[in-house]
Amino acid sequence: MEFTVEQIAFMLNGEVRGDKTLKVSQLAKIEEGTEGTISFLANLKYEQYLYTTKASAVIVDKSFEPKKSYSPALILVENAYSAFTTLLQEYQKILSDSKKGIEQPSFVGENTTLGDDIYIGAFAYIGKGCTIGKNVKIYPQVSLGDNVTVGDNTTLYAGVKVYSNCVIGSNCTIHANAVIGSDGFGFAPQADGTYKTIPQLGNVIVEDHVSIGANTCVDCATMGSTIIRNGAKIDNLVQIAHNVEIGKNTVIAALTGISGSSKVGDSCMLGGQVGIAGHLHITNRTIITAQSGISKNIKKEGLILSGSPAMENTENLRSQVVYRKLPALEQRLRELENKLK
Repeated sequence: MEFTVEQIAFMLNGEVRGDKTLKVSQLAKIEEGTEGTISFLANLKYEQYLYTTKASAVIVDKSFEPKKSYSPALILVENAYSAFTTLLQEYQKILSDSKKGIEQPSFVGENTTLGDDIYIGAFAYIGKGCTIGKNVKIYPQVSLGDNVTVGDNTTLYAGVKVYSNCVIGSNCTIHANAVIGSDGFGFAPQADGTYKTIPQLGNVIVEDHVSIGANTCVDCATMGSTIIRNGAKIDNLVQIAHNVEIGKNTVIAALTGISGSSKVGDSCMLGGQVGIAGHLHITNRTIITAQSGISKNIKKEGLILSGSPAMENTENLRSQVVYRKLPALEQRLRELENKLK
């Protein structure tokens, strides 16, 4: 589809500096822009490309003042990065809206309710007694167990598996091959050294506006529910164990593992490869840097933690300085011992 610069500026509540009638039909990086594309400039490290780009339009902050001449029209907004994100979302919506109807072969179980304007891809399986909202996109090879609920405007990409009785909210995105509701890791050791499986009878509840990345696993609860609260964003290859609760607007980067029955508060940020032991509580607004290990409750809000076992980031940085000096300190200690002898 093709839009004028003026139409895009109206959509973004921005103003145009330059030719309002220029037409754009694609998005591009500023350094790769060509005629008919639109880009953005949010990081001044890329300012040099504004003066050489062939893009027809560039979104910039209102506070930005060019230092040289440039050719594209500028769309001035409060926050260029946020505005371009909005544009990406609208572009994605236009592309996804073309997916409608039920492809064959696919299977829909008895007593399942399908909302309006849905898409079900080939080889998808939907069990008995499910409730699927309006404008839901279910891509090929998705499998939904019995009595699953999927809210309005949610997208399940190819290969997603949702076990029986799980609940997926509205406006969610679950990426390819994620598994929602698989058994929690529950095994009771026996006297003879074997392990007895503990039945996992609960479910998973994913609230609204949640994003879950590819190949991420969210285990069902032993009893009750594993819960992902509103607005949480979870990266690829994350493991969330049984009875875990992830708070509102918390973000979790790839390869993080959260052990059973731990609770992560609202608006937390977990870096890549973070590990959280079981039955812990991480309070609101906690930031945990990459590869950190959490082995105790975090009660004070707003802390930045790093290291394994994790400690406050400033303490960990000071410890790292000492750690790097250990070989030299050992040598000095040996020299002192030799002098004493």
